Amino acid sequence: MTEHRTGATESARHVHDEHTGHAHDETAARLVGQTVPEVCLSSTAGGQLELAAATERLTVVYVYPSTGVPGEPLPAGWNEIAGARGCTPQSRAFRDHVLELAAYGASVLGLSSQPADEQREFAARERIPYPLLSDPLLQLADALGLPTFHTDARRFYRRLTFVAHRRRIAKAFFPVRSPHHNPAEVLQWLAYDPPGRDVP
Repeated sequence: MTEHRTGATESARHVHDEHTGHAHDETAARLVGQTVPEVCLSSTAGGQLELAAATERLTVVYVYPSTGVPGEPLPAGWNEIAGARGCTPQSRAFRDHVLELAAYGASVLGLSSQPADEQREFAARERIPYPLLSDPLLQLADALGLPTFHTDARRFYRRLTFVAHRRRIAKAFFPVRSPHHNPAEVLQWLAYDPPGRDVP
């Protein structure tokens, strides 16, 4: 779903109201079993990464709104938009748990609509060891119907994480209420219900 008002306070209120209760459950449930689309995105590892091919093997993809850019203000109304903050702590947490995820055979990818140069700067500054993918046209959102919001005349992803295997989504986490605990949630699911059992 996409929010269309651009006033900061009004936008934040509408985004919050729009993604509550059953809408959250339906978003996560609807994604399970979907095929990962064949989109090519700029990667901080260099060149382009084709997402469907990358998810042939077990992969955790965390989709986030935007990390801060040194010297630049946050988008209008950012602090009032539910779920907008927390991108840096989430990325640091995945960085710190990347070896534990690898023990389950899982790779990690981060994805946002930020330009590739902003992602490269962030990856270098925070020592992110896995690729961050730039999707400025929100191709993945349009292909899978992922939730987004508008503020400051820009469209952003809402925070969502999915686990894919053999190019199919096996699990989706939405909403992600505690970004820095998200890797622990993924690890708990991998330990209890690894992919391959019930994905059609």
